[in-house]
Amino acid sequence: MQQGDLSELFRILDLTGVFANAILGGLVARQERLDPIGFLTFAVLSGLGGGIIRDVLLQHGPPVALRDYAYLLTAFAGAAITYLANVSGPVWDRVWPVIDAIALGTWAAAGAQKSLSVGIGWLPAILLGTITAVGGGAVRDIVTRRVPTVLGGNTLYATCAIIASGVLVVFTEDGHPTPGLVASTITGAGLCLVARWRGWMLPEADAWTVTPSRVAAKAGLDRARREKIARALTTKKSSAGRRRVGRKAPDQEEEP
Repeated sequence: MQQGDLSELFRILDLTGVFANAILGGLVARQERLDPIGFLTFAVLSGLGGGIIRDVLLQHGPPVALRDYAYLLTAFAGAAITYLANVSGPVWDRVWPVIDAIALGTWAAAGAQKSLSVGIGWLPAILLGTITAVGGGAVRDIVTRRVPTVLGGNTLYATCAIIASGVLVVFTEDGHPTPGLVASTITGAGLCLVARWRGWMLPEADAWTVTPSRVAAKAGLDRARREKIARALTTKKSSAGRRRVGRKAPDQEEEP
């Protein structure tokens, strides 16, 4: 594929992520009962925040969101949809995880690809791909006085962005950037959906800490299990003994 076609595919993926994240930002604005300015603000923060952070760190000219009007207009469209339509209910509960996963996959791929295109190494590319995918949501959560959801307590999210960015880097280093964009997007979105479905989470710090209370709780659980097994074995032996006695009783009655 020619360089122009690759740039167009990159732009499509980038705008897809902007739109999906702008919708998610609008949903938060609806939950907070904000006015139209609030919807626009949250859509821009959520939809463009990660990309702007990436471009500022790359120092490769002004952020693309400020040079290409399509980015701001796409974010505004997401804000308008969520402001005018009450996107909630069981159908939306099934749809929005897919939108969220697509946004993560597309932005991890686009962020890592743009980072590699300006000549930085593979590790910073993975970092900036992850920042592109989760940075806007983190800024949005901070504005609403929340701990960013990407920092823990939820199913795998930033981890999916790291893996997706890594897939893009591997494909690009192997000389296949275009298939890498597709594979990275599918990997990030698919892993995010599977993690949500299966409830995969990274362990908290206390999961690796041995404390007296944890040891005591485990010992108590083990003791309870041993007692339960012992009672079951005792009951089984008693039942077997009663059956043997029952079989012997008729023989004893036939003796003179």
